[in-house]
Amino acid sequence: AVMMAAASLALQNTLKKGVVPPLVVILGATGTGKSKLAIEIGRRMQGEIISADSMQVYRGLDIITNKVTAEEQELCPHHMISFVDPLVSSFTVVDFRNRALPLISSRHIEDMHQREKMPIIVGGTNYYIESILWKVLLDTKQDDGQGNGAGDSPRRRAELEKLGGPELHRRLAEVDPDMASMLHPHNTRKIARSLQVLQEMGIPHSRLLQEQREQEGADGLGGPLRFDGPCIFWLHAELPALDARLEERVEDMLSAGLLEELKDFHERYNEQKLQDSGQDYQHGIFQSIGFKEFHEYLTAGTDRSEEERQKLMSKGIEALKQATKRYARKQNKWVRNRFLKRPGSSAPPVYGLDVTDVSHWDETVLAPALQILDSLRKGQRPAAEPLAPGAEERGSKRRRHACELCERVIIGDLEWTAHLKSKSHLHQVRKKKKKLESASGSQGSSCVSPRQAGVANIHPGSDPACRTDSAAGTAV
Repeated sequence: AVMMAAASLALQNTLKKGVVPPLVVILGATGTGKSKLAIEIGRRMQGEIISADSMQVYRGLDIITNKVTAEEQELCPHHMISFVDPLVSSFTVVDFRNRALPLISSRHIEDMHQREKMPIIVGGTNYYIESILWKVLLDTKQDDGQGNGAGDSPRRRAELEKLGGPELHRRLAEVDPDMASMLHPHNTRKIARSLQVLQEMGIPHSRLLQEQREQEGADGLGGPLRFDGPCIFWLHAELPALDARLEERVEDMLSAGLLEELKDFHERYNEQKLQDSGQDYQHGIFQSIGFKEFHEYLTAGTDRSEEERQKLMSKGIEALKQATKRYARKQNKWVRNRFLKRPGSSAPPVYGLDVTDVSHWDETVLAPALQILDSLRKGQRPAAEPLAPGAEERGSKRRRHACELCERVIIGDLEWTAHLKSKSHLHQVRKKKKKLESASGSQGSSCVSPRQAGVANIHPGSDPACRTDSAAGTAV
């Protein structure tokens, strides 16, 4: 009842504001048809599309990043595609936000709202979409053309990252213990980001996030909505159907010249980069799914036989398919956690569209989407109900857990539960149990038994080496 009330309130706010046209956001895993729906909506409802994809901003690699074709772009205007040099590795979410927001609403005659065009945000880069939808406290300075933003100076970040995760984490714990408790010691980039926020803004990152949550209309995840009454569509499909579609997509990419595209790009940009600074698939366009998976194939020397090269190619193709499936699951998890479970009034209405059977696309996807948008533009309640947002408590979900048995630090309750059930952890549990039983047997009957010592029935969650400080909300 609480969840339905929250969904109803969000919808009432949308209708009350009467925003015409609304901001439309199309979410969904890769392979669900987000671009297809965006183009069809844009053509029919005077819309323009903003790509929120961190890899599509770069020039090149059109196939592997799945950019819309030139023909598709002629059907509906597209923005934020292919404008960053491939060798630039410092284009950040701040840069994206500072370029994308003026396209939507800047009180200039050129922006979409002034021209009565419907802005349609499409993409799979989570934090890009969030930077447009919600008022998050990133750097407010306009882009200076060099990719500089609060906490995102490439030079400072590179200098910090050289120190390594554990050392950075130790430094962060000294100046911002609350933030340190939420970050894994090996998450070098996020730790460096938090340290930079303190250096460049003068306040701890954790306090900045707290101020963001205290803004009017904010919630436990961030700031208030930036635009009144956004309309969110979530394209989802049953996993077997989605997996089959993703397998087919990879085959289509291969037929379209994927390997030739990767080879050409590698020779023009990556070959010299590897010689100069070594392998780096963590920054810029080289993060694209495909580069890392085909690394061995692309770097295979001329001394490799044709049979070896074919094996490396097959290995890369299979790795690409698996990486794409993992990414799709990650995208769906983000929608559930950041939209459907979002508490408070900053949770926009999300309308689910089932794309499992694309043979009935017009009836089950396009028609419902157009009906919802038409109703919202007229200030009416759509016949379709939005998915109900969750109202669950999220306070402890990013706790820090220490597993001394495996010598690992785990961030997040869900991740912790998964670790306790993992093969590696259970293997360590069995090893410890055998070691204790062996030690007990060798010391004779006078020794305290493992059961008396409280370790004979070691199992996940009860092992004294696995500890979480529940009261404090962080592990010890």
